[in-house]
Amino acid sequence: MAEIINMPRLSDTMEEGTVATWLKKVGDKIEEGDILAEIETDKATMEFESFHEGTLLHIGVQEGETTKVDQLLAIIGEEGEDISGLLNGSSEKPSEDKKEDAKDKPEEDDAAETANETSEAQDIPEGVTVVTMPRLSDTMEEGTVATWLKKVGDDVEEGDILAEIETDKATMEFESFQSGTLLYVGLEEGDSAKVDSLLAIIGPKGTDVSGIAKNFKAGSTPAKKEAATPDTKQETKSEAPKKETSKQESVSQTSENTPTGRVFISPLAKKMAEEKGVNISQVKGSGENGRIVKRDIENFTPSAAVQSSAPFAKFVASGQEDFDEKPNSQMRKAIAKNLAKSKFTAPHYYLNVEFDMDNAIAFRAQYNSIPDTKISFNDMIVKACALALRQHPQVNSQWFDDKMKLNNHVHIGVAVAVEDGLLVPVVKFANEQSLPQIGAAVKDFAGRARNKKLSLDEMEGSTFTISNLGMFGIESFTSIINQPNSAILSVGAIVQKPVVKNGQIVPGNTMKLTLACDHRTVDGATGAQFLQTLKGYIENPVTMLV
Repeated sequence: MAEIINMPRLSDTMEEGTVATWLKKVGDKIEEGDILAEIETDKATMEFESFHEGTLLHIGVQEGETTKVDQLLAIIGEEGEDISGLLNGSSEKPSEDKKEDAKDKPEEDDAAETANETSEAQDIPEGVTVVTMPRLSDTMEEGTVATWLKKVGDDVEEGDILAEIETDKATMEFESFQSGTLLYVGLEEGDSAKVDSLLAIIGPKGTDVSGIAKNFKAGSTPAKKEAATPDTKQETKSEAPKKETSKQESVSQTSENTPTGRVFISPLAKKMAEEKGVNISQVKGSGENGRIVKRDIENFTPSAAVQSSAPFAKFVASGQEDFDEKPNSQMRKAIAKNLAKSKFTAPHYYLNVEFDMDNAIAFRAQYNSIPDTKISFNDMIVKACALALRQHPQVNSQWFDDKMKLNNHVHIGVAVAVEDGLLVPVVKFANEQSLPQIGAAVKDFAGRARNKKLSLDEMEGSTFTISNLGMFGIESFTSIINQPNSAILSVGAIVQKPVVKNGQIVPGNTMKLTLACDHRTVDGATGAQFLQTLKGYIENPVTMLV
């Protein structure tokens, strides 16, 4: 007898899942325990195994498609078995226990469900696939197309990179799960749209998909751009709405980079130009079709006229007020949202301490005398915090509306400054790692964070966070708690100054730290006891090796 396989709930917060890869196809024999598919949840991509034996008779969700938990995923039964009744029943009544909800729920209340129903409501030609904006992070609500790597008319193979999508956490490559021709692009470079909105259409070459694009339902309308960018815009059959010319647009229109006045520039070259203050309208591109690439920015020299006039600019008393507009990135918007939520929902309080760093300095120098070994003060702080947290699980806790979670494992988030804000890669099981292991992990994370190469699972699961601005000369500061954590430690610079030891004023080295705590989970005395334990490890670092 045929068995209906529904989308499983693979995490406690999972509401819907995306089929990343099918490892079986219709007609394949299935044994109990076989891996059917890889399912992308809100937390990770996980293998989903079969609890039934038989033949895979039907696949209800194609690769790259998303559906809610408990909705039809597949049907397994005997070879040749008639499952038309199950299919009709599943399309009319997806879930028995949701019948009552469906009666009262307007269609427009759920854009994702409406978008999924679009393919059923329209007569989509065989072989044509509607590609929607993917959810590439657990907090992603909308995405921005940073760069299209394919253009309309290009052949697309399964696994080809279609575009680079900017999420709230990173810019990530989005690959195609289908083969065919790119027939339609729903978003231009720089445009933003909600998750599950129309991104592209792939199918057989020459297929007319204008009707599909026109009739695509809720959630498919791109978010309005706050400011134009000088990036190349992908021309499509759909005509872009007219808008007022901003300052950045006027720059691109006066450029000689192309006959149309538009500047073709790679994302890396654009980033380098912004960092160096290079006016890209003055740069001649050496890439394909005159595209500005990395080497053009590296080799660019401002014109003599511009250089000669610069020294006299400071003598000009009058001028015109001017400014540049920079659209908020998905990362910047997510940081603003999360920090505002933390600041105004978690009752913060702060504990300030100052540690003697003389022994730590001597310990580090001696440790680094070992060949091929180099640790930083930050590595020592991460290790010391991890050991102290094991003794104070209340500080290693997380607050939820209905419960408090006291973590027995220690995953320490290390804040890393990047161009668009802040990323927090996580050193997992930090208490079990050696100082060199922690140092290697943090160094690797920091480098890949600045290049936006961190994976999502490397930025999730922290139980405590450390923010260190000591390398910038900051002596003392406070941080906002990285929820749902209960605390965050702000680390200042090591300062040489007079201190009192044994009743004598002598030269010394000290470091100020500030522990921000959530009063819902960490009482003042608890936070103070944690800092006393931390003090013992920092001021006597040899104890971390015992």
